Amino acid sequence: MTLETRGLHFSYNGRPVLAGLSLSLARGESVGILGVNGAGKSTLLRCLNRNLKPQKGAVLVEGRNLADLSGEEIARLLGYVPQNRFTDPLNVFDSVLLGRKPHIKWQASGRDLQVVAEVLAQMGLEKLAMRPVASLSGGEAQKVVIARALAQEPRMLLLDEPTSNLDLRNQLELMRLLGRVMKDKGIGAAVCLHDINLALRYMTRLVLLKEGGIKAILTPEQLSPELISEVYGVEVILAQVAGHRVVIPQEARGEPAEGGLDAKLDRETVGHDSN
Repeated sequence: MTLETRGLHFSYNGRPVLAGLSLSLARGESVGILGVNGAGKSTLLRCLNRNLKPQKGAVLVEGRNLADLSGEEIARLLGYVPQNRFTDPLNVFDSVLLGRKPHIKWQASGRDLQVVAEVLAQMGLEKLAMRPVASLSGGEAQKVVIARALAQEPRMLLLDEPTSNLDLRNQLELMRLLGRVMKDKGIGAAVCLHDINLALRYMTRLVLLKEGGIKAILTPEQLSPELISEVYGVEVILAQVAGHRVVIPQEARGEPAEGGLDAKLDRETVGHDSN
């Protein structure tokens, strides 16, 4: 499946957010969407899911205009997880079962219940199935929201800051889990992220937004300190640590240094990356 935008324009109260953005996403790949606050990351995802209607341009799913599809058709193709969490009065099983709504006719079938049980197992939520969602930790609740999207059996996930407000352990666990589920199900994902290091570690392709347009589309291996500086306005070092490329920020351009950055990196574990 391909998900494509052609010349996408969107403005809030006359303020341009997306300006002629064209992008193609393929099933099976994980695409990290990066950029500063206000670059249009969340707006792009909401346009991709038809939560927002662009003023110009089109979103195409397998060559079909998203504007011509019903809400149920979109939900069978795309699983959208917004950034803001909400209070859910249901237990975990029933909350995930809501993801089957695009497939349920009159009442939940055996197939619907089976899909929910499989998704709960894949997300490691079986033991929490009867727990109220409101009683869960932040990491557990985020898994429930993603499990609900997976229960739709979509061909692509649209995830807006799925690791926001999670601690380091839960961030890594969630990203690993997503990668495994995507591989098992053969689905793709477009993921808005603030953390460049998570994107470098878990994404197969990166899309960098700047001022409503696409600054670059590249692989994590192709990302350079110069490009990061141009997009974020921060000088960085790209280093190789324990087999992973990591971004070490310096000072934002135009800001006075306060003590500087300790440059005495342990050369046995960290090597400068020239790419």
